[in-house]
Amino acid sequence: MQTIRIDRRFRGPPTSGNGGYVAGLLGNAMGGVPCIVTLRMPPPLDRPLQLECDGTTASLIDGDALVASAVAGAVELVVPPSPTIEDAEAGEAGFTGFCHHIFPGCFVCGPERAVEDGLRIFPGRVDGPEGQVAALWRPDAGLADGDGHVRPEFLWAALDCPGYFAVEKRSGAAVLGRMGAVIHRAVRAGEPVIVTGWPIASDGRKHQVGTALHDGNGQRIAAALATWVSIPPPPSK
Repeated sequence: MQTIRIDRRFRGPPTSGNGGYVAGLLGNAMGGVPCIVTLRMPPPLDRPLQLECDGTTASLIDGDALVASAVAGAVELVVPPSPTIEDAEAGEAGFTGFCHHIFPGCFVCGPERAVEDGLRIFPGRVDGPEGQVAALWRPDAGLADGDGHVRPEFLWAALDCPGYFAVEKRSGAAVLGRMGAVIHRAVRAGEPVIVTGWPIASDGRKHQVGTALHDGNGQRIAAALATWVSIPPPPSK
């Protein structure tokens, strides 16, 4: 068991951790093997949490409450070809979050975040499979370990929000419920990374999406399969 703290910098909604980042912390505890993480409640910020792992499962606990759980397992999805760097960068102009964003301070996709504070991944519609969105990400040195490689939890984070923007029109406001990821290789700070997201299926409030990271040559770096859950609208006054 170890104690961790989710710093407010790594928030998604204003008062809870970004789902992909938190899932990545559990993925790290699992030793980097492909795994599926389920978020059980909004991950609390700025207080000690207990992280338990036995090699095949992991749990993040706040007092008596289970925040998130992980289990080792294959992540199976069909990943469409990557757009080019130029097309991914051009897609950012269509990022809907510039006009309206439910969580504008999100560590991954929040337009209010400054350079080298948030990841500033702004995926917009590109030519390709129906609903595919893409953006170009150049991870800064502050995200890297001592060898210059981007820490895995930030790769998980980068795989998170693009999936939402692929289903935003259908889902409305939504939060991450479950995410399984596989990382094929490390990423160096400053390396251009093409980030994509695409819709797979929707059933009521649940929306299944795929996301991926590719290098400039179109080679896959990582991929994820996730479920987003629509948030019920607040009651009318």
